[in-house]
Amino acid sequence: MSDAQTLTINGHQLEFEAGETLLEVARRNSIDIPTLCHLKGATPTGACRICVVEVAGARSLLAACATPATAGMEVQTESPKVVESRKLILQLMLSSGNHNCAVRGSDDSDWTRFQLQVHGDDGSDELCPVWGDCRLQDLAYRYQVSGEGFTGTETRYPMETVNPFIVRDFSRCIQCGRCVQACNDIQVNNAISFGYRGPASKIIAAGDRPLKDSDCVFCGECVQACPVGALVEKDVRYDIRQWNTKKVRTTCSYCGVGCQMDLHIQDNQIVKVSGTDDAVPNDGSLCVKGRFGFNFVASGERLQAPLIKENGSFRAASWDEALDLVASRLKTLRDTHGSDCLGVLTSARVSNEENYIANKFTRAVLNTNNIDHCARL
Repeated sequence: MSDAQTLTINGHQLEFEAGETLLEVARRNSIDIPTLCHLKGATPTGACRICVVEVAGARSLLAACATPATAGMEVQTESPKVVESRKLILQLMLSSGNHNCAVRGSDDSDWTRFQLQVHGDDGSDELCPVWGDCRLQDLAYRYQVSGEGFTGTETRYPMETVNPFIVRDFSRCIQCGRCVQACNDIQVNNAISFGYRGPASKIIAAGDRPLKDSDCVFCGECVQACPVGALVEKDVRYDIRQWNTKKVRTTCSYCGVGCQMDLHIQDNQIVKVSGTDDAVPNDGSLCVKGRFGFNFVASGERLQAPLIKENGSFRAASWDEALDLVASRLKTLRDTHGSDCLGVLTSARVSNEENYIANKFTRAVLNTNNIDHCARL
């Protein structure tokens, strides 16, 4: 690296460049520092304090995501003080809200009462909807902590289920702010922000209205950014588990941008879509169509064969018969009324290659320049 300087992390001397944070240097060198609030592409806040590290000479633990790397630094990422701090933070998070991720150590009446309360709030007798796919749960197991030892807090706000695509479960929100950054810094929709203060703090849309009545465009960026079960896709809540699905990477077909996305497949059907991280051109972001508009794939209303209309009704036909009929009709119209009586509409959903073929067919075969695209096709 040019103009590289060095620091030491866990006894390893590492190079860094001006402007890099401790978290960036560590991750680039495969040193794991856990995070909850950090979101790539957004301004680091250090709000969750999970990424704290011990720096020689510093009076307190420092948030690695927001601390610039400095020459000569000596950093410990898993010292006793760091581990103790992370455990305390995780315990506080787990004791606040409906985090029933099976990490408590006892099975007494208090735990039973808590679990029954969560079932009532959720309307389900299962564990958390993102059990097995939750960053908070991962860290709770990693550091062997639970919410025991602290007085639990009552659920202050009811679950918001009126939105068409997203369920907002405030009882599981850890106030990390990732959803706010994803909405405001990444997608620049500015639909949500922090509202109220202190214990009443809440992620709100303008006027504390439901998302469906706000400026939200339901791109789902907040859902993908949420590290816990506070934001979940409505159609699959409790219906799918991560270990029952497999990912298939593909290109979104709704427009010509070419966004990369992962299809989550269960029982040979698409049950969820997420953006592919670190892949151009979208870097994990998707629009509402790309993320939620996949039900048509398995729709029973899709045509299974070409249809030819005869005597006022349609009948199924083979592709050869249908293409021969279309070619015959187009040739007759061109020869009888001239090429300019014909026109072709393509779609922004298809690939550049397909649109190129349509363009060549229109100009070279039909001998007309009447070609355009329709975004609604």
